[in-house]
Amino acid sequence: MRLSGITKESIVDGPGIRLVLFVQGCPHGCPHCHNPESWSADGGKEYPISAILRMIKRPGPKRKPLRGITFSGGEPFMQAAELALAAFEAHRIGWDVVTYTGYLYEDLRDNPDADVQALLSLSDMLVDGPYIHEQRDIGLKFRGSDNQRLIDLEATRKKGRVVLFY
Repeated sequence: MRLSGITKESIVDGPGIRLVLFVQGCPHGCPHCHNPESWSADGGKEYPISAILRMIKRPGPKRKPLRGITFSGGEPFMQAAELALAAFEAHRIGWDVVTYTGYLYEDLRDNPDADVQALLSLSDMLVDGPYIHEQRDIGLKFRGSDNQRLIDLEATRKKGRVVLFY
């Protein structure tokens, strides 16, 4: 798995204290992106999935209790297979999963790729849509621009329509 960074304790990338994996590679290239260094698929550092799974299983004795894991970017769905494994392990220990994406939920839902479907099905919250600088709002929870949605995926799957948090 290629990552541009790891944050072991974040309170801004989803609810509660979270482990955040910033994936490397993004096809969107949103102007004024917060993480433009993550765009190149060749940048960052390679991590074996086993190292990521160990980090989830054993977060460390001095760390505060974590609520979940967040996949941010770059574009997480470019590495959907590996992140689905990490999401599965996170759920196994009781964590929730937040996934950020520049794609819209509807496009991901209709994507036939099995790995995309696996990551989507294992995500609890999806922050979807590209960052649009003209819609920037620093008062928004867990997102940068007003077009981005915080989607409650469990409720969305049950109701058959997009259900938003907050």
